[in-house]
Amino acid sequence: MEWWLGYLAAGAAAGFFAGMLGIGGGAIVVPLLVWLFEAQGLPKTHILHLAVGTAMATILFTSVSSVRAHAARGAIRWDIARDMTPGILVGGLAGSWIASFIPTAAFAALFTAVIYIAATNILLDRRPKPSRQPPGFAGMFIAGFLVSALSAFAALGGSFMSVPFMLWCNVPILPAIGTAAAIGFPIALAGTIGFVATGLAHAGLPPYSVGFVFLPALAGIVVASILAAPVGAGVAHRLPTRWLRRIFALLLYAIATKMLAGFL
Repeated sequence: MEWWLGYLAAGAAAGFFAGMLGIGGGAIVVPLLVWLFEAQGLPKTHILHLAVGTAMATILFTSVSSVRAHAARGAIRWDIARDMTPGILVGGLAGSWIASFIPTAAFAALFTAVIYIAATNILLDRRPKPSRQPPGFAGMFIAGFLVSALSAFAALGGSFMSVPFMLWCNVPILPAIGTAAAIGFPIALAGTIGFVATGLAHAGLPPYSVGFVFLPALAGIVVASILAAPVGAGVAHRLPTRWLRRIFALLLYAIATKMLAGFL
């Protein structure tokens, strides 16, 4: 029973932040699942893969709940989501292939530097040129490709790149967050398929696993996250914009630092 309580708590946290900041929740869920899986005595050789694969699968559900909440408030730029999705799908497939040619520590350092710059711009509220608009289809394809490829490699929600990109294009913070939740679904879909397919080739996985997706944890997290995501979206639409930007920037710093520390 205590494991179900842990899964529900992890899901509530993931759903709340997915709704409030448009993140998929994986950055929050993965460390919690690693701790829970270790306490349960799951095979140590597969714990991290199970945590990441399960967290990626939960984004499929949390993104839908978050998208519905933001769409009800008219806070999604569907044109941006549509134009970025082809690049996202290609980028998700190419992410692991690209990573195989780049030393992990170097890639982590480069990615962290990009996130730090983006977070600093948000925190200081640096304004883009008033005339700047989202690029055409080719530019959006490239943006979607990069967001998805980096997300697949680093196991982070796509909003950590897509929200700063949209803010740079003069998209207001709330539509940027809502749109990031929308494009989180194709990112999660490509990632989940990859973790399931890869895990099926490994022996010694615990019962109730489908590849690297642990179904009991998936169920508990999804139930709580679907209930909590609308609460987070409601908070996002009530908080002053400047506080929302600060919260998002600080979260960017924390996640980027944690990722870099894990690779070095």
